[in-house]
Amino acid sequence: MTVHVSQHPLVAHKLTKIRDAGTEPKKFRELIREISALLTYEATEDLEVAAVRVATPLVETDGTTLAETVGLVPILRAGLGMVEGVWELMPSAEVWHIGLYRDEETFRPVEYYNKLPVEPTVALCLVLDPMLATGGSAVATVDILKRWGVARIKFVGLIGAPEGISNMEQEHPDVSIYLAAVDDHLNDRAFIVPGLGDAGDRQFGTA
Repeated sequence: MTVHVSQHPLVAHKLTKIRDAGTEPKKFRELIREISALLTYEATEDLEVAAVRVATPLVETDGTTLAETVGLVPILRAGLGMVEGVWELMPSAEVWHIGLYRDEETFRPVEYYNKLPVEPTVALCLVLDPMLATGGSAVATVDILKRWGVARIKFVGLIGAPEGISNMEQEHPDVSIYLAAVDDHLNDRAFIVPGLGDAGDRQFGTA
């Protein structure tokens, strides 16, 4: 498994703003979208392409087009805010929703929604979730996608904890992880420290 932690100044700048407890939900959603786009730019550098001919206003010339289909799998609900940022780069990407919630006693993921079709329709899936905390939801989502038959899977998130990264590495060493930062640890409520709080509540104003 490879863990890519972005070193881009724009990512660091926006991540600092999104950590700020004073950032309002509207601005928080904007930052989620912007950081997601920047991270996806890095996560998709190895997409397969094909050569095409296009006509400019002056002449025909060689060009490039994406040669594989990409699926976005936001983990509900916090992952929803990341979709728009990725769509701005790849408007043709398919979106498939998987709903998981964390049992507050066991911290284990519980699946409650899954509408994937019988056969895979994409070559690459990007699993989207702002926080890779325990890694339980990410591992469970990748389990679902592998059973579905997806050949390539990557995880894109904002902040990861060492515990979540270790869990993903143990369960799915073939899944690359793209993050804006790796934080220190999880607290006794399985929240990332220093983190940014509950990404879902802060997006939707339900804190």
